[in-house]
Amino acid sequence: MDIKISGLSKVYPNGHAAIKNVNLEIESGMFGLLGPNGAGKSSFMRILVTVQKATSGTITMDGLNINEHRHKIRSQIGYLPQDFTFFSKLKAWEFLDYAARLSTSLKNKERQTRVNELLEQVGLLDVRERLANKLSGGMKRRLGIAQAMIGNPKLLVIDEPTTGLDPEERIRFRNILSDLSQRDVTIILSTHIVGDISSTCHNMAMLNKGEVAFKGSPEGMIEQVRGHVWQVMLDDEEFNSIKSRYSVVSTIPAAGKWEVQVIAKDKPHQDALHANPNLEHAYVYFMENELGVSLV
Repeated sequence: MDIKISGLSKVYPNGHAAIKNVNLEIESGMFGLLGPNGAGKSSFMRILVTVQKATSGTITMDGLNINEHRHKIRSQIGYLPQDFTFFSKLKAWEFLDYAARLSTSLKNKERQTRVNELLEQVGLLDVRERLANKLSGGMKRRLGIAQAMIGNPKLLVIDEPTTGLDPEERIRFRNILSDLSQRDVTIILSTHIVGDISSTCHNMAMLNKGEVAFKGSPEGMIEQVRGHVWQVMLDDEEFNSIKSRYSVVSTIPAAGKWEVQVIAKDKPHQDALHANPNLEHAYVYFMENELGVSLV
């Protein structure tokens, strides 16, 4: 699904402008939407999935305007919101079957097959009889992805999917998304966790205070910080001096000193050497030096 967003804005009744003149083009595959909490990501997601209406601007999906073809577009969207919840008395398979009844016209046997296929795909087939609200946090998010996929959507919108998950579950979830992105589906992943974007997405945008602060590839964003990431060994006094003046993104104790990675436009210490940047470095540099937002 090709998505074109032009001049999109959202102003709430209290006057808060959550989205300001957003212009984006999103093609098939995995697209990352990165930004700090409060950047406007959730408002943007709710508009995309037709839960809210924009104050102004247009969105077309495969040439269809979402305001004029709301019902048709909604049938092609799968959505996993950040605050996704389950019915307390339904088992995992029962919940997924209920979602299938709401969003598909599958007959009983076809629906049961689809439910089991998705449970297996997200690694939950062996716990299909467990009450959905008794699943672990990671399992709940995987069940959430299964319900979003139940109707074979052309667009999958996922809001903050790995928040609160342990590293193992976060990796498992990313792998599921990577597998889904190889199919004929567009996936929009909204997150404030940089690792979710760098490990799964080929294209991205960064929102800050409702505006697009960057759009392009993760690699393109990383190139903007090349030459501004430094690594140096410091004693306690030097370390305290450096962290009071620069953004320190990594600190490792080593042989009575500190091995430190620093984001700085100029060499922060006479012994500092350039380090290879990653997306986390780029995110910190961009937010602090380009947008004036302190993250460290």
